[in-house]
Amino acid sequence: MRVGVLGAGQLGQMLAVAGRRLGIELRFLAPDPLSPAGMRAELIVAEYENEAALAHFVDGLDFATYEFESIPASALRSVAERIVVRPSVRALEIAQDRANEKECFERLGIPTPRSVVADSLREARAGLEMVGLPAMLKTRRLGYDGKGQSVIRQNSDLERGWVTVAGAPSLVEAFIPFTRELSIIAVRSADGEVAFYPLVENHHSEGILRFSLAPAPGVAPSVQSRAEDFAKRLLDDLEYVGVLAIEFFETPDGLLANEMAPRVHNTGHWTIEGADTSQFENHLRAVTGMHLGSTEVHGVCGMVNVIGQEPDVGRLREIPDVHVHMYGKTPAPRRKLGHITVVAADLEGVRNAVAKVRAVLARK
Repeated sequence: MRVGVLGAGQLGQMLAVAGRRLGIELRFLAPDPLSPAGMRAELIVAEYENEAALAHFVDGLDFATYEFESIPASALRSVAERIVVRPSVRALEIAQDRANEKECFERLGIPTPRSVVADSLREARAGLEMVGLPAMLKTRRLGYDGKGQSVIRQNSDLERGWVTVAGAPSLVEAFIPFTRELSIIAVRSADGEVAFYPLVENHHSEGILRFSLAPAPGVAPSVQSRAEDFAKRLLDDLEYVGVLAIEFFETPDGLLANEMAPRVHNTGHWTIEGADTSQFENHLRAVTGMHLGSTEVHGVCGMVNVIGQEPDVGRLREIPDVHVHMYGKTPAPRRKLGHITVVAADLEGVRNAVAKVRAVLARK
């Protein structure tokens, strides 16, 4: 079995590792010759819309998928004309545009923060009047890890925020005083089989995920069921095949969907050691038409992102129950260089180990 992947970052790298266990050979296409997935599998170095490269890419493949949302939809359509692409181009196009994403949530009855489309500063001012203060100004496209976003706490912040988003088509969105951020990783097979991992509690700083805890502590069964219901609505409506992540705000009034990702997701990295079947293996199982693997969780898991600078890997590996994943990327500010997973019998064990991990990461 041969699967092609558009994009070749760390998510692709982990897909390649999972593919080996399943006997699946992966091929990647990306413009950067130093892409992490190229360390684990064949990498075609080319721009995504290079038609000659796409023709070479699909040659001999059984299926294709993608590992991040910024793939040009036109490139994916070109691939889909030749072989089966999972998830679909439609899923990618919805996730690429926050306005489309909001419309999809609302159409399916999935609660989401109120928002107004703004294609100009004048429209942004009108939108701010409608949603009220405080608010978030977010670009409709290409925003990730806190990029393309600005908090609007008073009317005078709007012009500065408009400069921050470079005048790009945006949304003015109500600011949500949430209790915490949660996410669910869901997967749907080609024959409609659906499985869910437990809700995960996520902690961000400067817009970048720093730490995830799974299963999220203190989640009532009704909240898990609600999240699964929302995910299933999306999976079924999109005739989705593969892993889908949805990020939520937990509020006193319930869950509000923030955004979705049509791919394996940073908040699911803990599944490599912490679940019977990782999100990466289940994505490949779904894409290739296999039955899904069990999503049963082993104990309690913590996942810490390694950001910006290389850690002392030797010291990290001395900590019991710690699993270190480094991606082979060149250190740079705000860059995700790796992640560390802790698996323990209980929440206290995870917190103790994570404290030791953070102490090592804090050393210069």
